[in-house]
Amino acid sequence: MSVKIRLQRHGRSKSPFYHVVVADSRAPRDGKFIEKIGSYLPQTQPATIELDVDRATYWLENGAQPTDTCRAILSYKGALMKSHLAVGVKKGAMTQEQADEKFANWISEKESKVQSHVEKVKSTVSDKLTVRLAEEAKVNAARLAKIAAKLAAAQAAANPVVEEEAPTEGIPTEEVAVEAVAVEEVVIEEVPVEAVAVEEVVAEEVPVEAVAVKEVAAEEVAVEEVAAPAEDTTTKTPTE
Repeated sequence: MSVKIRLQRHGRSKSPFYHVVVADSRAPRDGKFIEKIGSYLPQTQPATIELDVDRATYWLENGAQPTDTCRAILSYKGALMKSHLAVGVKKGAMTQEQADEKFANWISEKESKVQSHVEKVKSTVSDKLTVRLAEEAKVNAARLAKIAAKLAAAQAAANPVVEEEAPTEGIPTEEVAVEAVAVEEVVIEEVPVEAVAVEEVVAEEVPVEAVAVKEVAAEEVAVEEVAAPAEDTTTKTPTE
């Protein structure tokens, strides 16, 4: 019987998580398995992995073959490293204490690398969030400015501003204008009346004097004509 270390899918559509299982290679992917040795959640950043390193090492030493994804998971958690050190202990290349010390050092280095990666991912996410919020703030400010301009234009169109002249010596502009119009009307009305009156007086006086002079002249002429024949008769009477 060929044994494999592989992933068994669980979860709903587009949100999967996986169990790391040891199963017969002939069994279906999500079917019967021999042992569950861990879990894998790829939705987080970085991915969340839980693994029983000792049981994974046991199955590797007994000939279990991991799939490509499971091999990467085992390498990430140190199961392959521990299996390699166990082979060296069996061959007498090192003691068990030396192998355990090397494995502990490897785990500490790996954890420091993972922690630095996690911090880098968090800083990148926070930077992206800050930039996105700044861009959204700019867009919102521009939108509010446009709305304010439209409202101001609508108010200006609804309430047009009437420009008023400065008052003259404390007198309201309307009263000054009314007084100026009244003065102009009085002047216009007074001047033609006086001119007409003078012209009428002159026109009335001149004909009367001319008629009187003509009548006096006519009377004097008539008197002279009557007086002349009388003088002639008086002169002729004595001769007779």
